[in-house]
Amino acid sequence: MSKALKEASPFAETMVAWQKAHGRHHLPWQNTQDPYRVWLSEIMLQQTQVSTVLGYYEKFLQNFPTVAELAAAPEDKVMGLWSGLGYYSRARNLHQCAKEVVTRFGGSFPSTSAELITLPGIGRSTAAAVASFCFSERVAIMDGNVKRVLTRYWAYDADLSVSQNEKALWHLAENALPTRQLKTAMPRYSQALMDLGATICLPRKPNCQACPVRKECKAFELHEPEKFPVKTRKIKRSSEVLWLLLAHNSSGEVWLEKRPSKGIWASLYSLPLFDSEASLRAVFSNEVDLSVLPSFKHVLTHKDLHCHVVKVKLQQPPQTPQSGSWWSENDWKLLGLPTPVRHLLSNSL
Repeated sequence: MSKALKEASPFAETMVAWQKAHGRHHLPWQNTQDPYRVWLSEIMLQQTQVSTVLGYYEKFLQNFPTVAELAAAPEDKVMGLWSGLGYYSRARNLHQCAKEVVTRFGGSFPSTSAELITLPGIGRSTAAAVASFCFSERVAIMDGNVKRVLTRYWAYDADLSVSQNEKALWHLAENALPTRQLKTAMPRYSQALMDLGATICLPRKPNCQACPVRKECKAFELHEPEKFPVKTRKIKRSSEVLWLLLAHNSSGEVWLEKRPSKGIWASLYSLPLFDSEASLRAVFSNEVDLSVLPSFKHVLTHKDLHCHVVKVKLQQPPQTPQSGSWWSENDWKLLGLPTPVRHLLSNSL
């Protein structure tokens, strides 16, 4: 071991001790070194609150207790269980990743971040989280909570929208990692950073008085922790107008189509979509009684969807551009549906 690694990291040792005494220990994906469970939680927690994830996590494990069972599952079942959690590309990548763990690694997750990052949907920080939690690899994680903790601790004011500045922060994070008793220290240190960011070092009104490293924290010393992290690039938002056809029959079934594997609501089931009222109405003759429901806006990460809904009762399938079928309420409730479509079906039939 190099001289640098022989020297203790005061920051890391403080964080490890704090996590042991004051960190979170009750979450279902903690206190395990099962990479399948840790990986599943990490993917679900991306841009999603813990409180939202808990139910989905339990439901997934009940249906897919192992990565092999997830890999063997039909895509529709995976998407159906994910429905409502959002960011559906995570579910598609999750399913593909499980398949590759089975085909490439014999059903066992690889033990290094370098190998983990080669799997679908696993980025640098997720790979590091699985490797540090499950295999005690000395590697840095860097999710949003961690960026906030570290940039405040060092008062790191470089713009993180610039890639070289983010790389420099990664380098600082690597140098701050534990250097001793890595088998127990690495999982606890990684958890400490997540816990501190989630419970104390909050984006607004951080509870600095409860922070174990406030005496060394440069942002606390400057009395402006909320200044960090610095990221100036704004998300470019766009908008799109959608016309949705809510077609139902006398049996109470609704007409749904499976979306293509790319584009909006990819691989989910949806009401037929049209880009204009005229293109929707062109499907029907003038004799058909169409009613227009109140429009609404659905907000995605980078796009606002302005949705208009036309409702119609039919006896025959609508002649829409995509193929579809009638679904009863008991069946469509199990499908992967976009949140606004599920809401429409639950409240407009």
